[in-house]
Amino acid sequence: MNFLELAKKYQEDLIKDLQGLLAYESVLIENPNSKEAPFGKGIYDSLNYVLALGEKYGFKIENIDNVAGHIEYGEGDDIIGILVHVDVVPADGEWLYPPFAGTIVNEKIYGRGAVDDKGPTICSLYALRMLKDLNIKLNKRVRLIIGTDEESKWRGISRYFEKCPMPSFGFSPDADFPLIYGEKGILHLEIIDNSKTDITFLGGNRFNVVPHQAIATMNKECNNYEDYLSNNNLKGKYKENEFLLQGKSAHALEPDLGVNAVVKLAKFLSQYTNNNLIKFVNAVLDDSRLKGVSLDFSDYEMGDLTCNLGILKIENDKGKACLDFRYPIRWNKELFLVKFKDLVESYKLELNIVEDKNVHYINKEDPNIKQLHQAYIKYTNDETTPLKTIGGGTYARALAKGVAFGIGFPGREDVVHQANEYIYIEDLITALAIYADAIFQLGR
Repeated sequence: MNFLELAKKYQEDLIKDLQGLLAYESVLIENPNSKEAPFGKGIYDSLNYVLALGEKYGFKIENIDNVAGHIEYGEGDDIIGILVHVDVVPADGEWLYPPFAGTIVNEKIYGRGAVDDKGPTICSLYALRMLKDLNIKLNKRVRLIIGTDEESKWRGISRYFEKCPMPSFGFSPDADFPLIYGEKGILHLEIIDNSKTDITFLGGNRFNVVPHQAIATMNKECNNYEDYLSNNNLKGKYKENEFLLQGKSAHALEPDLGVNAVVKLAKFLSQYTNNNLIKFVNAVLDDSRLKGVSLDFSDYEMGDLTCNLGILKIENDKGKACLDFRYPIRWNKELFLVKFKDLVESYKLELNIVEDKNVHYINKEDPNIKQLHQAYIKYTNDETTPLKTIGGGTYARALAKGVAFGIGFPGREDVVHQANEYIYIEDLITALAIYADAIFQLGR
C-alpha cells in the first residue's frame, strides 16, 4: 500500500489542525497549586486540544491528571507507543513571523514547536487517522502518548507511566530520520557563588537552550566594549554601566550551532571584575568541548562530550551558573566529576548535581528498528544515510525499548530551539506516510 498518495489528501486538514496547536503559547509556567493546569494554561490547552482532536476523529482518549494523555487505536494486549510532547521552549530571539501563529511562507509553516514537537504530534495523529479511515485492523493497541513538560523535568510522562502500562516498543518523532538508536546522557550541574561581587548579570532561562541574550551592570568605565563586539562580529550595546550582548539561541545538544551570549559577555567582563563565577566562565566554558582544561572526551559511536552554559545569574552577592552536559557512552562520568569538582572549587565555587539521565541505547539490528527503517526507505529511496546517535534527549528514553524516528530529514536546516523555527509542508506529508506505514507494520 502506498500511503504517500493517500497522505496528500489530508494536507489541508493537517495544516489547519497544526496551526491550531501552534497558536497556544505552551511554555512552562509553574502552577503547583492548580490541579487543572499545573504547568500553565498554555500547556493545559495544548494537551486538551490534541485529545479533543483524537476524540473528534473517533479514537479512544484518556487524560492523565492534566499532565499527560493518550489517543488509542487498535486491539490486543500488546501496546506500541508513539511519544510526543506539546510543551515548547520560550520563543527567544528575533522572529520574522509571530511565533505562536503558524504562518505559512514559501511552503513552510513557521512557529515555535513546528518541529519540536507540535508538527510531529499532529503528523502522528494523522497517521492513526489515516489508518482508521482505511479501516485497517491492528492487532496491537497503538497509543499516541502526549507529554507536557518534556523541555524541563519530564513530570508529565513520568506521571503517565505511573498510571499506564509501558509499551513493548515505541518511538518518539522528535529528532531525525532515518532513525536514532542511541542518545547521549544528560547531566545538569549547578555552580554556586556566595562571595561578594561588584557585578550583576542575567542571561538564559533553560539548561537546554543556548542563551541568545545577556545583560550585566558594573560600575566601571569600559571604553573598549564596542571594539570587542566589532572584533568578534557580535551585536550589543553599552550605556550607563549596562552591557547588552545578543547571541543566537540553539539546542544544547550542539551548543556550537548557537552563539552563547552569556559566555561572550562574561569573556569581556572578566577583564574588569574579580567575580569568581565570571572568571570561571571565561577560563573554562568558552569551549563547549572543554579542551582548554583537558576535560574533553569523544566516543567513536556517539561523538563528543558537550557542555552548554544555559543560565547565569548574579545579583545580591549570589551567583548561579547552570550547565547542560551531553555525554556519550563509554565516558568515565565518575572520574570527570572528581576533576570538575576540583576545578570548580579552585575558583572558590560550589558544585551541585541537579539531574542525571543515563545514556539510552538500543541495538540497531533489532527487528522493530529494521521495520521503521524500511518504512523510511520506502518513501525516500534513501538507503545510504546511516542510522545514528544524537546528543538530544527525546521521550524514547522514557521507554524500556524505544528509539527516536524523525521528523527532521537529512540535509534540512536544524532550527530546533532557534528563532524562526519552521517545518516544510512537504516534509510533514512525507513523514505522515512514513509513520502510517511504520505503525501498520508494527501493529499487525
